[in-house]
Amino acid sequence: MMKALITRKVGMTTIIGSDGTLTPITILSAVNNQVIGKRTVEKDSYSALIIGAEKAKKLSKPLAGSFKEIKEMPSVIREFRIDENNDQTNVGDVLKADIFNVGDTVDVTANSKGKGWAGTIKRHGFHRGRKTHGGRSYRRVGSIGSMYPQHILKGKKMPGRMGASKVTTKGLKIAYIDSESNSIGVKGAVPGPKKGLVILREAK
Repeated sequence: MMKALITRKVGMTTIIGSDGTLTPITILSAVNNQVIGKRTVEKDSYSALIIGAEKAKKLSKPLAGSFKEIKEMPSVIREFRIDENNDQTNVGDVLKADIFNVGDTVDVTANSKGKGWAGTIKRHGFHRGRKTHGGRSYRRVGSIGSMYPQHILKGKKMPGRMGASKVTTKGLKIAYIDSESNSIGVKGAVPGPKKGLVILREAK
């Protein structure tokens, strides 16, 4: 069975082990995860599950034709690739936190916190210019060009928008599962702000 959930980041806390060790974890809440559709090799040329989560709304007529098995359309929808031969998940199945086990290795994907417009020191870790002996360029970029090729190359490290981009953190461990509240505790930090959308899937 494919292990994947659409979750929301609740925040960070610490759990205490039986030997007294402290483990920092990020709490993720999985709300109303359900399989609402399926892609097949015969019809779509690839295999995938369509999972919906969170608050539902009534289906419009075009969507009702595509998703005949469900009556309400979730507000968040994501698609996950699967191996059709090894997956027994069916449309309508409800996915909960207990599909994972403590100790499982997972990958988490989320949009990182937006930092706004940032200079090269904050964005790329450039050194500051000298403040003595006549130095007047403290936080400027410095020289960005040369005699050849007489234009700025693509990918040059420059000031610009920082953060608010899709980030995947791989190899995190699940340290805590609460089946009643449908919550999962992932060891370590997870990208994004509180209440941010986090995609949790089993590491390959």
